[in-house]
Amino acid sequence: MRKSIVLSAILIVLVAAVAAWFLLGGSSEKVTVAKVARGPAVELVYATGFVDADHPVTVSSRLTAPVDAVLVREGDRVTQGQPLIRLDASEQRALLAQAQADAHARTLNERRVATLFEQGWVTSAANETARAGGQAARAQVSALKARLDQMTVRAGISGVVLKRDVEPGDLATPGKALLELGDPAQARVTATVDERDIVRVQVGQTALLSSDALPGKVIRGHVKEITPGGDPSQRAFRVRIGLTPDADLPFGLTLEVNIVTSEHENALLVPTSAVIDGHVWVVQNGRAEQREVRIGIEGTEKTEVLSGLKAGEPIIVHPPEGLEDGDRVRT
Repeated sequence: MRKSIVLSAILIVLVAAVAAWFLLGGSSEKVTVAKVARGPAVELVYATGFVDADHPVTVSSRLTAPVDAVLVREGDRVTQGQPLIRLDASEQRALLAQAQADAHARTLNERRVATLFEQGWVTSAANETARAGGQAARAQVSALKARLDQMTVRAGISGVVLKRDVEPGDLATPGKALLELGDPAQARVTATVDERDIVRVQVGQTALLSSDALPGKVIRGHVKEITPGGDPSQRAFRVRIGLTPDADLPFGLTLEVNIVTSEHENALLVPTSAVIDGHVWVVQNGRAEQREVRIGIEGTEKTEVLSGLKAGEPIIVHPPEGLEDGDRVRT
């Protein structure tokens, strides 16, 4: 009899435990939660770029002549008017010497005829002809001196030699690029932006620039120009980023470019992994509650929530598969 009573008591306890297990929702699943926080939400367009001259100057010769000497190398700093290239001027010197001799003879003749004209021995027409001949000869000398000066190619601006495409012995011709100069104080960044992102980029937006060559340093710039035509082969557009004069970046440096296309201060932020198909899981009284939210700026780590949540609410960071509304969870 006593044994039956003990067994009945044990059975009652087991039934009560099973009933409590069902009433409390069964076993709970361990989850990681994070609280909805406030902070800045920033939308970025990523691109890569390089530093180049805002107004590069191409140096070429105005005459056709062999190159005698190149006086600068890539990377050299030059000043405006500094000689950069000397062309072979032997032919021009010979022509100038001949013209000077002719001008000397014509000038002497001009003076002799003028004296005879004053004495009445020659006509006015003869005097004018002699004078015109002297003037033409002297003008020819001036022209050849100017042409001889052009045999030295000089810098049109102060800056740095960005590119050198000429060597002694090459033939310089008008329009052929020999050197390229750029002013470091007028540098820019040319960035390549994917065509899928270009519609979000506008002139005036802030750009954040960084490089492995400058660890820990972020340089601010701004979008100053968007090329109207894209490159179909790369499916991308070129975007020009303006720099401040104190940026002091070397030409050719490659950069990572993040263009700020939208920015909201004091936004509600949740981990991006917590948002699935426009819903999040909120933990309320130990149970999971699915809630629909409206999303704003999406980032790789944080996502802005425009509605559906309040600051401080705990949400599940990585919702487990098979989670249902009302399931018990533990943190």
